[in-house]
Amino acid sequence: MLDYLYDGSFEGFLTCIYEHYYNEKASGIYRVDAYQASLLSTCCTVITEETKATKVYEAIEHKISREDLKRVYRVFLSSADEKENKLLQYIRLGFQKGSAISLLHSNSVVFEVQQIEKKVTIEMHRLKGLVRFSALVKPLGESTGREILYSKVEPDHDVLEIIADHFADRLKSDPFIIHDKIRGKAVFAQEGSWYIADFSDADLPALGEVERDYRDLWKRYFETIAIQERINPACQKRMMPVRYWKNLTEFR
Repeated sequence: MLDYLYDGSFEGFLTCIYEHYYNEKASGIYRVDAYQASLLSTCCTVITEETKATKVYEAIEHKISREDLKRVYRVFLSSADEKENKLLQYIRLGFQKGSAISLLHSNSVVFEVQQIEKKVTIEMHRLKGLVRFSALVKPLGESTGREILYSKVEPDHDVLEIIADHFADRLKSDPFIIHDKIRGKAVFAQEGSWYIADFSDADLPALGEVERDYRDLWKRYFETIAIQERINPACQKRMMPVRYWKNLTEFR
């Protein structure tokens, strides 16, 4: 048995699953940049191959279920420890049980994967309501075109891809950037289409005076509508966890 090392992509992970079934059984699957070598194990770096990845992708969809394919992808986007090996066990069991795997809630492998998916899904829904956009200043010399909306987020999980469609559909007439500061990348969207690329704070233009005024107005509105006697800090923290507050205009 081998430890399979991959490049960190979902296609790379699926290629490792392919090698597990068609080459040598995997003792574990790990990102190549995070692997800790051991004298007790042997490893092999797997080159990502789209054809092999597609074959596994379709096998999960048809032999287990489409919902389980979505579950596998969401868990892959999580920041859970050993997520690749948990998914390897889940997929192996899924190929044995088929779509019935989703009903095996008492099985430790199934339970753990479902709990991780739940955390990713909860964060996805929270961000849909907690993303705050600001208008960026247009580059010097550019007198036409629309302002670009910008939002910075710091999610626990790598959820940009699964919230992008929501905002691209909502903001079809406004180009926007949602920047995941932790992972150094962003969603760039315009007219309903989007892509993800590397991005950093150094790439940002300054905020305009109008945007600063809007921020002040929003803070005042937030403070004005609050009913002091009904403020419930515990409920507020439960619905809007404190770790998100630093990127919310009304809490700055």
